[in-house]
Formats: sequence, structure tokens, C-alpha cells
Amino acid sequence: MQKLVSIILDCIKKINNERTIYSILHLLNGKKSSQTIQDAHLFSIKKYFGVYESLTRDSFERIIDEMADNQWIKPFGEQRYLLTPSGELYYKKNPVLTHLNGWKYYSISKLFWERLSLFIQVTSNLVYKEKKYIPIQKNKDIHKWVKACLVGSNISRQEIGNKVFHELMECLDKAEGIQPSVLVFRLTGYQQIGLTAEQTANKLNMDMADYQLEFINILHYMIEKISKNEKNFPLLSFAVHDIKKANDLTISTKKTWNLYRRGYSINRIAKERNLKVSTIEDHFVEIALNVKNFSIDEYVDKSQQEKILEVARRVQTRQLKQIKEMLGSVSYFQIRLVLAKYGERQWN
Repeated sequence: MQKLVSIILDCIKKINNERTIYSILHLLNGKKSSQTIQDAHLFSIKKYFGVYESLTRDSFERIIDEMADNQWIKPFGEQRYLLTPSGELYYKKNPVLTHLNGWKYYSISKLFWERLSLFIQVTSNLVYKEKKYIPIQKNKDIHKWVKACLVGSNISRQEIGNKVFHELMECLDKAEGIQPSVLVFRLTGYQQIGLTAEQTANKLNMDMADYQLEFINILHYMIEKISKNEKNFPLLSFAVHDIKKANDLTISTKKTWNLYRRGYSINRIAKERNLKVSTIEDHFVEIALNVKNFSIDEYVDKSQQEKILEVARRVQTRQLKQIKEMLGSVSYFQIRLVLAKYGERQWN
């Protein structure tokens, strides 16, 4: 569980006692709430968003207890922890996986894997002219996608298998920070059935939690590399070019955003949607995080923005209360807007 522990330690370090440990669980689960999305950005931990959706509260609490027993973390308030020197040392010896990019790819990783695994199975069987086999993926939409790729590739069915193999080798060969076997052992081809996740973890003598993270890590690596070099991967790029990440806003915030673009004020949006003003303010903070051309000048004038950023940078904190006490004249909403719009840059 070394890799999962390192991620949790990294999150605890960056949150720095400004959120409870359960904010980390929500992050790893990929909880699409305004608070979790804000935390992911403000604390520069968005790469972990949704990388362990199956992590349960009980399992997470057991890990926290073990980390405390090992004196890697110490309690500092209710449901809050800080790293100890031992925790810092453990983290340095066991750095986190380098290619995780949950915020960017969590919503498309599963689809990418389904496409890739079936595409490789089909092309492998085409090479050997084998027509009778059970598709590794049951989703009919994935089947249709593979057929469309074969038609659109303009490559003979005799050649396509070799080309896919060479692209896959080029993508994975000499890559730092990944274990190709984590993915390769799971691939199904001509007269060869890929291993399950559990079987692969056992074969590689890996803890299941760490295996799942390694698998996500290699998927994110492949998506990134193929997306940036589509000309070098004309066949593998079929699996990514039409599944770019969708709008980052939650469903409720999208409704608020649409009303704002129609000229509605915060109070009017709250009344129209029968929601609290504070809820609509949460939506505006989420918008400031994700919509690049959204200006916060209407709500916080330029001089106030500079003061908020200067204080946050000087005291190295995202704690709203501390910033407000030092400035006095600004509201919590204004502080949150500024930190959402510009704050992440101050710590990266």
C-alpha cells in the first residue's frame, strides 16, 4: 500500500491542517462537489482527483490509523493531521507516481482502456485471420467504435496488427515512471487471454491498492503521450481524439453559469433556483476555478485582489479566517474568489 500511503501523505502535507482528512478521501473518490473541486485546485492536489474511486471510508480510516501508529502523522485537531519528520522521510523515500493526472483524465480513463484493450484484441486476431473469439469488452458502443476505426484507418487488415504493436511498443518503450507489464499482462490477443487486475497484481507481487494506482498511472501516461503526439500514433490516437475532457463544472454550477451569462445577479440566481445565496457563491468560486475568461472584477476590485494575494503569499495559507483577520474589509466570498482565480499559482 506504499503508493497509496505516499499520496495521502502528500495530500496531508499540502493541506497543512486546513481541511479534515475526509477531504482527501473525497478527492481520491472523485467526489464532484464544489468543496472538493475547490480543494483540488487550491491545494495543488488535483492530479489525485478520482484516482481511487473504490476506496471506502473504513479502508481509508484504517490507513490513517496505521500511519498514525507508525508516527508518520500526528493529530492536530479533530479529524486533522500534520506530517511528522518520520512522515517526511517516508515520503521522500517513496515518492508518488509521476504520471497521475486525475483532474484531467479521471473521466476518460475507463473508456480509453476499454477501447484500447478491444482494439488490440481485434487487430491481433485479424493478423491470424481468426474470426471466432469472445470480445474482451461487452459494450456494443465499443464494438461499433472499433469497426469504425478499422474502416477509417485505410490500412490493410494484414498490416494493422503489426502497426498497432509497433505503436504500443514506441509508446511504452523507455518510458520513465511506469511499469509496462502492469498493462501488458492484461491485454488479450490471438489465443491469449489477458489476466485480470487481481491476477496481474499477484503475478507482479503487488498490493492490490498499489496495482490499481499503477494501472491508472500508466493509462494517464498513455493518454497524455498519445494526445500530444497523434502523428506518431495514428492508430492509438483513435482511442483518444474524440474523448477530450468535458466541461469541468458540476451540473448545478452549470445551471448557475447559464443564468449568469443571461445577466442574472447572484441574488437573482438564488431566488430563481430557490437556493441559498451561499450555495450560489460556491458555484461562482467553482466557475472562477474552471472558466478562464470569467472575470471576478465585478465582485472584488483590483486593489483588493492584490491585497488578498499578497497576504496569502506572505503567510502561505489558504485559511480564510486568517486572511480575513489580516485584511478586515473583505468578505469570505471575495477571498475565496481571489484564491480560486489566482491562488493556485502562488504555491506552484
